[in-house]
Amino acid sequence: MAHIDASDILPNEHVQRMAAEGRVTQLHRGHAYADEGDTFEIDGTTFEVTAIERRTLGDLTDEDARAEGSEDLEAYRERLNRVHDEFEWDDGSEVVKHAFERRE
Repeated sequence: MAHIDASDILPNEHVQRMAAEGRVTQLHRGHAYADEGDTFEIDGTTFEVTAIERRTLGDLTDEDARAEGSEDLEAYRERLNRVHDEFEWDDGSEVVKHAFERRE
């Protein structure tokens, strides 16, 4: 277990702010950027990585999309297309879920 930089998991200030507000509780990335039990800090609040799970884009659900700050899976797909220049949704593409919780 290590203390990591929030930007290792949450790539920009907007997503970090959403996590601090409780609107984002997980993020899928192309690779594992943390280990379960790692901690990070946003504005003085500590978060702990509670799960690292390898999945495919086809495994994602509306619930996953909401945990990442999107209204539903379709809105999540549209967001990924908008923020990644060369992104094309492929249900078989492997991703890594980083789930985290606020620690008191």
